[in-house]
Amino acid sequence: MKKDRGTTAIDKSVNRPANREKSFFEKILIQKQLVFMALPLVLYVILFSYVPLWGWTMAFQNFRPARTFWEQDWAGLRWFSFLFQDQVFLRDIRNSICMSLINTSLGFITAIGFALLLNELKKILFKRVVQTVSYLPHFLSWVIVTGLVSNMLSVDSGAINELLLSLGLIKESVLWLGIPKYFWGIVGATYVWKEVGWNTIIYLAAMVGLDPALYEAAEIDGCNRYRKMWHITLPGIKPTIIILLIMSIGRILDAGFELQYFLRNGLIQDVADTIDIFVLEFGFRHNNFALATAAGMFKNVVNVTLIFTANWIAKKTGEEQLI
Repeated sequence: MKKDRGTTAIDKSVNRPANREKSFFEKILIQKQLVFMALPLVLYVILFSYVPLWGWTMAFQNFRPARTFWEQDWAGLRWFSFLFQDQVFLRDIRNSICMSLINTSLGFITAIGFALLLNELKKILFKRVVQTVSYLPHFLSWVIVTGLVSNMLSVDSGAINELLLSLGLIKESVLWLGIPKYFWGIVGATYVWKEVGWNTIIYLAAMVGLDPALYEAAEIDGCNRYRKMWHITLPGIKPTIIILLIMSIGRILDAGFELQYFLRNGLIQDVADTIDIFVLEFGFRHNNFALATAAGMFKNVVNVTLIFTANWIAKKTGEEQLI
């Protein structure tokens, strides 16, 4: 009996899975143009972000610049043990965490509040002018900003002292940059002034994506502006707030460098020094590259651990997450 070739072909086509999932390499071949376009960026990241991680080996050595890698003396965890017994490093950790928490909390509150106010402006031209003026300080170098802050807080004809004297709030000029209890507040206020406008852009972009029908329904129900902010705008941008909060937690030990370094002096050094300043002092001034590398490695490992922990907590609580 002859086989019916047509029927056999039909049977095979029926038995073959119609929607077979493509393998990884098949997807690469289909999107090879995009892969070639992304290749330079991938190589850039590997070259400047992952290859330098080889330098972390210095944290486990008694590093000497004149020696090759194979001639270095290995020290194990000696420098990490030294860090956690060093009162200067522990002080710098405290300063970094406190200033970072101040910057983060003030940055979130002011950026969200300013975005809510800008979102309520009806005159587009005025809104754009205010927004532009607010984020222009972001483009200033921290070196310039520290110069402005020093002049504003100067004892001799500083704008802040002159204003407070004219209002009768103080009887004599205050040495603002010489009193430790004021320094963290100065850092937080300077950060807000420089970055609040730039941080606001993200929240405004999230607000633009909200459905206008929600505001119309709330207005019909008799809600005023404040109730619409509380019940519609803030819940609508909650995913954006959670994502930015997770990213901020991952930078908890990055309190800054330039602002603290240029404003510090002997009177406030105990509250001004951060981990980055510690790395600079021991790495380049004391030529202890192994200790500086250990301090920087500790900071990065803690930051990465915190961002993964925050992302895991967000996942468990059903909130937005990075990955």
